[in-house]
Amino acid sequence: MFPIPRPLASLPLLLVALGGAACGGASDGGAGGEEGTFQAALLTSGPVSDAGWYAGGWEGLMMLRDSLGASVSHQQTRTPAEYDEAFLSYASAGYDLVFAHGFEYQDAALRAGERFPDMTIVVSGGGRVSENVVPLIFRLEQGSYLAGMVAAGMSETGTVGMVGGVAIPPAVGTFRAFEAGARAVDPEVRVLETFIGNWDDVAAAKEAAVAQLGRGADVIIHNVDAASFGVFQAVRERVQAGGRAWALGMNRDQNDVAPDVILGSAVIRVPQAFLETARRWQAGEVGGAPIYTGTEQQVVDFVLNPALADRVPAELRAAVDEARRQIRAGKLAVPRVPYVEGEPGAR
Repeated sequence: MFPIPRPLASLPLLLVALGGAACGGASDGGAGGEEGTFQAALLTSGPVSDAGWYAGGWEGLMMLRDSLGASVSHQQTRTPAEYDEAFLSYASAGYDLVFAHGFEYQDAALRAGERFPDMTIVVSGGGRVSENVVPLIFRLEQGSYLAGMVAAGMSETGTVGMVGGVAIPPAVGTFRAFEAGARAVDPEVRVLETFIGNWDDVAAAKEAAVAQLGRGADVIIHNVDAASFGVFQAVRERVQAGGRAWALGMNRDQNDVAPDVILGSAVIRVPQAFLETARRWQAGEVGGAPIYTGTEQQVVDFVLNPALADRVPAELRAAVDEARRQIRAGKLAVPRVPYVEGEPGAR
């Protein structure tokens, strides 16, 4: 999720409004620009071509444009100073709603929120709250728990692997849940974990996956962004060499990225979450408290790859379906790493 940013051009040159964004201040009703429209922006610190976390954010921005008539803009940023500059640029241009798509934006968002009280900032995966800075918390651990069940159920070696980017709480939480799901199916399963320290380094992710395959892992999940291509490549090359291995996607439905080796994906339906959040904002219901969304809202899920679903035993699919029902009903508590202000155990 939340990549280490890449170098970019100067931010002012990146303020390109995709939907003919209007200038001018936000109105008291929370809608700026032309009558009946508002201005919404997306900040990412990685490329929206990642087929994962950032691509989902981009699709969410497009949904606000197409479904709500919003004027929209996107910037890719790389440093905390550029985060601050981006918020300033959008506030100065009269933007009403900014989705800062990553945990790394939360400090800059708080600074901007204090300085620009008329602009609402939604921080995907953030942990800090103010009246106009709102964390949007995806309960992705619910999807990764189900992925862990599939991983353990499909493993022939009894060893599964996890390749992550940076060990921030949201990412660590998905892996703790994955491990719990795997142990629910096989209490003796061996779980390997590697954080490569970067979200987009394809070569490093491939190297980590190859190392885990060498240690016996035959099902590997990731929690990275563009680096996921390295994990999928490592698994595919193992299969092409005559070995047996599977991959699992994360953050977005990645089943079509490598449909020959990806069994399924722990999915966040980011566009749906952005749309619902924007509608709540329009109704004056966003501010001062985190927004949580997960399997109950059908924003988070585990989605089997239709091309490979018949490779998953019927009894394992039934067990996953039952676990999903139990999670949605609040009867199965999935492990969570608390990090949001006000949550018990959060630091």
